[in-house]
Amino acid sequence: MRRLALVAALFAACGIASAQDVLIRNATVHTAGARGTLQATDVLVRNGRIAGIGSGLQAGGAAVVDAQGRPLTPSLFGGVTDIGVEEVSGESATVDNTLALGANAADMQVRPEFDVTLAYNPESVLVPVARVEGIGWTLLSAGTRAGGSFIGGQGGTVRLDGSLDPIGPRALFVSLGGDAASLSGSSRAAQWMLLDQLVDEVRGRIPQDSQFALLTPAGRTALARYFGGGGRVVVRIQRAADIVRLLRWSKQRGVNIALLGAAEAWKVAPQIAAANVPVFVNSLANLPADFDELGATLDNAARLHAAGVRVSFAQSGDASHNARKIRQLAGNAVANGLPWEAALAGLTSVPASALGIGNELGTIAVGQRADLVLWSGDPLDVAHVAQQVWLDGRAIPMRSRQTELRDRYLRNAAPADAGGLPRAYPADAR
Repeated sequence: MRRLALVAALFAACGIASAQDVLIRNATVHTAGARGTLQATDVLVRNGRIAGIGSGLQAGGAAVVDAQGRPLTPSLFGGVTDIGVEEVSGESATVDNTLALGANAADMQVRPEFDVTLAYNPESVLVPVARVEGIGWTLLSAGTRAGGSFIGGQGGTVRLDGSLDPIGPRALFVSLGGDAASLSGSSRAAQWMLLDQLVDEVRGRIPQDSQFALLTPAGRTALARYFGGGGRVVVRIQRAADIVRLLRWSKQRGVNIALLGAAEAWKVAPQIAAANVPVFVNSLANLPADFDELGATLDNAARLHAAGVRVSFAQSGDASHNARKIRQLAGNAVANGLPWEAALAGLTSVPASALGIGNELGTIAVGQRADLVLWSGDPLDVAHVAQQVWLDGRAIPMRSRQTELRDRYLRNAAPADAGGLPRAYPADAR
């Protein structure tokens, strides 16, 4: 323990350390891949990549950390969030995740070329807050609002390592069902009509200069990447009947979809599995938030997994400021029947594969990026914490604005009457 603390302190002293070679000895390695869990195993990192996994590996000049049997996992997926494109949700100048070019809900603007990743700020305060909890990457989403469209726009996967640009391909975000009905003529039925029109526009059956056209030339180009069977379309959807229609529609039009939310997905799990569609569920949803979620249940993830569906996790509500809770979602899914290994995969390998970055992230395997987390205990148990995070083999300082505020206000200081200042102030300010 003292050696781990010393290594972490040395790295933290110089910020995100430049050293990229490290040997983590004697860990319980949860690979989240084909090799499963490996006991008393070493992981060697060289030049930011995993170079070896086994017993008795030689350091060869790399920094050595003794894990003392503690769990080592890939860095965790933070879910579908607005980290870095939303700083303070109540201050509009810091929120960049939605587009509203129309004056009101009647002025629908279908702009799939809108790309929220262009607003991503890697220096956001939210980045280290999530990172010290073992979150190494997240999927930025494009939301919907009045003056926009049920086609939100494009998002992408970002690593929380200070990089400015996303990793891997973009994803298109679409909202279907009751929540998006106000953006489609006050009827979910109109969403299918409008989707088919967009397909017709992309495939040239409606001229670009038609008075009925919904897309700009740039929008047609952007949408063609998704409505031609290529890029992933992430669909916010809840009701079972809507999910079945989406499965039919996507198969007929050759659209590569993933489900987000999917509170009633368990009802149609065999159809989802047959279509090989991944699902990002909120495994804390057990009460209907609206009429689309009447069938919400805590064992949604377990039932989907049992049917052969690839299950990952995403929060509803304030996912950006509370990304750490993604572990709670996975842990609750385990408590309600999901196998532990499947829950860990839902935070690592499943989303990485679904988002087209499985060759880089999501597993501990030779050649993968060395994005790793050493835990004090079970990573799906919120009683345990991330003790050290490595991104590309660099030890990340385990501090954030929240930890600094905690340390400031817990600091032992003289009573206020001794120096006239509150106890939060350092002694040299008195």
